[in-house]
Amino acid sequence: MLNFANVYQLIAQDTRLQPWLNVLPQQLTDWQLQQHGDLDRWLRALKKIPTDKPDVIDLKDSVTLHNHTPLAQGELNKLENLLKTFHPWRKGPYYLHGIHIDTEWRSDWKWDRLLPHISDLTNRTVLDVGCGNGYHMWRMLGAGARQVYGIDPSELFLIQFEAVRALMGNDQRINLLPLGIEQLPELEAFDTVFSMGVLYHRRSPIDHLIQLKNQLVSGGELILETLVIDGDENAVLVPIDRYAQMRNVYFFPSALALKVWLEKVGFVDVKIVDENVTSLDEQRTTEWMKHNSLPDYIDPENPNMTVEGYPAPRRAILIAKKP
Repeated sequence: MLNFANVYQLIAQDTRLQPWLNVLPQQLTDWQLQQHGDLDRWLRALKKIPTDKPDVIDLKDSVTLHNHTPLAQGELNKLENLLKTFHPWRKGPYYLHGIHIDTEWRSDWKWDRLLPHISDLTNRTVLDVGCGNGYHMWRMLGAGARQVYGIDPSELFLIQFEAVRALMGNDQRINLLPLGIEQLPELEAFDTVFSMGVLYHRRSPIDHLIQLKNQLVSGGELILETLVIDGDENAVLVPIDRYAQMRNVYFFPSALALKVWLEKVGFVDVKIVDENVTSLDEQRTTEWMKHNSLPDYIDPENPNMTVEGYPAPRRAILIAKKP
């Protein structure tokens, strides 16, 4: 079982976050009592991950760690096999004692696109909603954040995060909790909130934007990244069934429409800071994610369309402030 006691202690030390303790311990206790498929097998593997703090950690330009004296080949092979137990790895890349976890997504490219546009994260308390395995959380820490909390209900993502954190020497400045945004009370406690790759999975996108706003302090910043379409302020795509073979997708607004939505729920200083078509080099099948990926979901005769006949994936990043 995972122990969240350190998280409770951290939250108790932050007066803005303390109200979270009214619900969080019971939520995580209930989560522990549920059946989680492969979780027990993953936990057994996780216990074998070394926890000594490495000599060198780089979170500013990558997520990299190593020792001055490299691991012996036998130890390296054992570690690589343990990490491959947690397949598929979707967000990354990671460079761990010379092991390159070449993930499905080049998440570092997204980070490079957004970093020039956001407020300085130095000494900020940050929330990453739908954080996946926590890759961007490490980059937030590398950008100076004081404390980073991520929420994502996936057990596999939690285990992948804990494996990386173990190799980092169990850094307590960063924590991932197996929750959805709807389980958070209105904390109004975070200086910066990220929601990346989540909005199109929400049945009610306006409610999601309100939930994000309710986590921010006054003057706090939202970084919102999602799939969009071309069009004016009224353009919205609602896929009939799947989109790029994804189930559980609902609303794809234009970037301009999304800006209106953010303003409608009370955000100010809303800016569209980036918009780009996802390339087949940014999301693809690798040795660490062997399932189908974006190249399999694009019409082979028309790369501008998905196999369902919708516009190929286009993503936008918007920045907004809570007044």
